[in-house]
Amino acid sequence: MANAATGTDPATVLSALPAPVPFKDVVVGDGDDADASVLEECAGAAVSALPSNPKLFLRRYLGTWVLETWVPGIVAIQRGFAPRRGDVVLASPPKCGTTWLKALAFATMARGAHPPAGDPGHPLLRANPHDCVPFMERLFAAGLGSKVMDALPSPRLMATHMHHSILPASIAENPDCKIVYICRDPKDMLISMWHFSRRIRPDLAFSDLFEAACEGSCLSGPIWDHVLGYWNASKASPERVLFLRYEEMLRDPVGNVVKLSQFLGRPFSPAEAEAGVAMDVVRLCSFQKLKDLEVNRADSGSSPLGGVIREGAFVNSSYFRRGEAGDWANHMTPEMARRLDAAMEERLRGSGFSFS
Repeated sequence: MANAATGTDPATVLSALPAPVPFKDVVVGDGDDADASVLEECAGAAVSALPSNPKLFLRRYLGTWVLETWVPGIVAIQRGFAPRRGDVVLASPPKCGTTWLKALAFATMARGAHPPAGDPGHPLLRANPHDCVPFMERLFAAGLGSKVMDALPSPRLMATHMHHSILPASIAENPDCKIVYICRDPKDMLISMWHFSRRIRPDLAFSDLFEAACEGSCLSGPIWDHVLGYWNASKASPERVLFLRYEEMLRDPVGNVVKLSQFLGRPFSPAEAEAGVAMDVVRLCSFQKLKDLEVNRADSGSSPLGGVIREGAFVNSSYFRRGEAGDWANHMTPEMARRLDAAMEERLRGSGFSFS
């Protein structure tokens, strides 16, 4: 149906909009001189001087717990990353639906160039979501951040696990840069993080991870601060920060994709709504669909930047375990669940947000 005012077909307008491209398709060199000085400065003594949680390979940086190897990347982002108009940052604590959100955001923004149904060459059918949307901390820590990000055409999609409090002002206070945040019940988050971490730390006891979470010193902890930072930002600037919950997305994936498209400035047209394009996006990005793809059954090794995104045992299949809510009940005692819930409720009290 043509637009009554302009006579323009909405599908034509959509196809004319620029679409994100998988960052794995960007051709870059082996290093990045722009980030070299920061990486050199953060090497060795500078990182080792930070408070540590050696069992989990973490360092406390500006009040947040991050992987030791991420610190140089975070500093490089803080000092030198320059967003462009239209940039979108996907933010989350680890193991909170990041892979799914990357796929949904990419498919939604790229649907003009790559229809979610009927396109056998769709990037998500040949590339893991983490090869489509770069993880900023690891990319910059590898010395490739500026070069890759500069090479990507706009609009750029990128992801981070950083707390809102340590995002550079160029992102956090930029009216031309949007942030989409997703969080998850911390109990399920911890179970997923434990299974994921055991691929490189098979001897990691769940009790060690659980105690760290309750004390605020697990990866991306304190978790309550992570959630509150983005929650408060979404309340202060809802036009710049969209706050999503994993459990709500599971209950109503189509409704949340519609909300996401509106926030990103690419709402589904009436014709798309009638054709069920939002449902097509959900089907393309469903857990089982992505998990069953050949590219996600193992690490295909096709990406020259694959090692930046996945290290060691973190092959493509690592990112698809269960994709459910409530799995914590199979691993935690009721007493443990009550303790973690109480810790979260205490810190979230008065914020207007609750996981219960």
